[in-house]
Amino acid sequence: MTRVRRGYIARRRRTKIRLFASTFRGAHSRLTRTISQQKMRAFVSTHRDRGRQKRNFRRLWITRINAVIREGRVFYSYSRFIHDLYKKRLLLNRKILAQIAISNRNCLYLISNEILK
Repeated sequence: MTRVRRGYIARRRRTKIRLFASTFRGAHSRLTRTISQQKMRAFVSTHRDRGRQKRNFRRLWITRINAVIREGRVFYSYSRFIHDLYKKRLLLNRKILAQIAISNRNCLYLISNEILK
């Protein structure tokens, strides 16, 4: 029986998969089947965590705003603050408010005092 030289397509596919998993450790970066399993797992994690990241950042912004509002010269709760913002039609989202709370607290105090009036 004559020797058959295989094509390069399967090897090219495997090397492409290995390039994706080059930063994984151990067998996860060497064995083709394990690499494909890890690749699927990584894609599932990234898809799930894109939603979680939005949630976590929103929680962080709310916590920062609440901390600055309760701490300072304005004895006010976060929920009342946001409610009054909407009543006064001041359209500032939580991300911007959190940045103001960190960088320039006096500005946040001015906003909250303006709302209270």
